Amino acid sequence: MSSFKIGILGAGIGGLTAAIALHRAGHDVVVYEQSKQFLRVGADINLTPNAVRALDGLGIADAVRRTAARPTHRISRTWDSGEETSRLEMGDTAEKKYGAPQLTIHRADLLAALAEVFPAERVQFAKRAEAIVEDAQGITLSFTDGTTDKVDVLIGGDGIHSAVRSAMFGKESPRFTGVVAFRAVIPADSVAQVPNLQAFTKWWGPNPESQIVTFPLNCGKDIFIFATTAQESWHLESWTTPGSVQELRDSYAGFHPDATALLDACDEVLKTALYERDPLPHWSKGHMTLLGDASHPMMPFMAQGAGMAIEDAVVLARCLEKVTSVEGIAEALQTYQELRLERTSKIQIGSRGNNWLREGGNADWVYGYDAWAIPLEAETV
Repeated sequence: MSSFKIGILGAGIGGLTAAIALHRAGHDVVVYEQSKQFLRVGADINLTPNAVRALDGLGIADAVRRTAARPTHRISRTWDSGEETSRLEMGDTAEKKYGAPQLTIHRADLLAALAEVFPAERVQFAKRAEAIVEDAQGITLSFTDGTTDKVDVLIGGDGIHSAVRSAMFGKESPRFTGVVAFRAVIPADSVAQVPNLQAFTKWWGPNPESQIVTFPLNCGKDIFIFATTAQESWHLESWTTPGSVQELRDSYAGFHPDATALLDACDEVLKTALYERDPLPHWSKGHMTLLGDASHPMMPFMAQGAGMAIEDAVVLARCLEKVTSVEGIAEALQTYQELRLERTSKIQIGSRGNNWLREGGNADWVYGYDAWAIPLEAETV
């Protein structure tokens, strides 16, 4: 085991992925989570092949596939005419080409699969950080429950409102995009007449803010609906706030009958405002660094938010793997940043533009990335 302690703030997807990879590499890792326990909240997640391959490297392939669905294709359709403008084969074809399939899964099921392989005693719940200070002796975390802890490395996996980011660069607020999202889950049997239910289908709306995305869940038994539209009047950022089913239907009334049939089957819906930040010029400072939404929160239009957090975590763990003393930490964190910054910034900006794969195109630069195999510039740190 290394001679230093690594703290991870946030037991989300990126935080737990990093914790597992670092623990497997022999590091002393502790995770601080502000919730009192793992909760079954959050969105359903599209894991494209780049993310699935990274997770498979943690040894959780079977657990991830236990409840996931396996979309057959990635299809683009035009909102009013229903015209199909692009179609990519996924499933077995993607697995052969990229080394992993596309999987769609509930966030809680993915977290459960991750939690199964990380020592439970190394996760401290009900730990909300209120102060983070780095000095020559290490990084001191002060929590709202009055406790403190000290680590040699601190990883901010604590989301868009990251306390670690604020400690590194000062307080700031994410920007409201003017876009809201609706989420719903319906039984596949209730819309059996709609074609391509077992595909990931994106209905491109009349403007970049308007879309409906559907994909299978729970081994194909359910269909997840994720719809966005411009709306400046709603600013509430919550994944558990009920919305109006009638508002959902009215917002997409002009869409093709295949799309509106899905909305007509909804009994309830959740609604949230979407926030983002501009790409950071850097996200490592001293012995602190960021991953996932803490470093590059993005719009959902390329379905890469979770994927980028997972990739970050694997590359970060690889950069720290051979570091055995505090002297090598800063250089390893800078290497991690250099390896990840260009890719995540490109995807962050591309997600904002919302035009990727609309008319087809090459998905290899996204799906073909292997976080376990990319060369590290500092293998001998």
